[in-house]
Amino acid sequence: MTSNLPQISLARHGETAWSLSGQHTGRTDLPLTSKGENNAKQLGKRLQKKIFAHVFSSPLQRAMKTAALAGLEHVVKPEPLLLEWNYGDYEGLTTNNIHQQNPTWLIFKDGCPGGESPNQVAARCDQLIQKIASLQQEAPGDILFFAHGHILRMLATRWLGLPPEDGRFYLLSTASLSILGYEHGLLEPIIRLWNDTSHL
Repeated sequence: MTSNLPQISLARHGETAWSLSGQHTGRTDLPLTSKGENNAKQLGKRLQKKIFAHVFSSPLQRAMKTAALAGLEHVVKPEPLLLEWNYGDYEGLTTNNIHQQNPTWLIFKDGCPGGESPNQVAARCDQLIQKIASLQQEAPGDILFFAHGHILRMLATRWLGLPPEDGRFYLLSTASLSILGYEHGLLEPIIRLWNDTSHL
């Protein structure tokens, strides 16, 4: 794999009370736990080894705080396209809670009543990918996104040109680092690294 092509690093925010309990946290603006703050600092030590031309974060505090604790508070910019999936009626529920109502429910296939559909989230990710392309024309270089589990899984899926439902195949842990990139050229998108938590 060619190393001089731009890379897009994906950092999932640190632990919150709801990520710990397994509750779906879309637009509920929860803070990090103490462990989440410590993990964000550890993630930051790893990110210090890299230079980023652009750093963006979901506007929600769990993502912005992770960026700040990682040492990037002076360069990070809020990006609404990185907001987590709108879970609608399923906000705050665990998957087990939802399966009691709908045993076959799968978010990447069914979406959320009163919230976003997979196609709507995929469309946001497609906009992000277009933004990445525009940034590479204006100011080439590596990019870093701080965001949430489901939106980043969908972003990786769309990066590879796959249908929204395939997002179910990519698991993401809190405070993990993943990297999207290219193999031989800009027409060959790949995943270079996925769900790495070796810094924790």
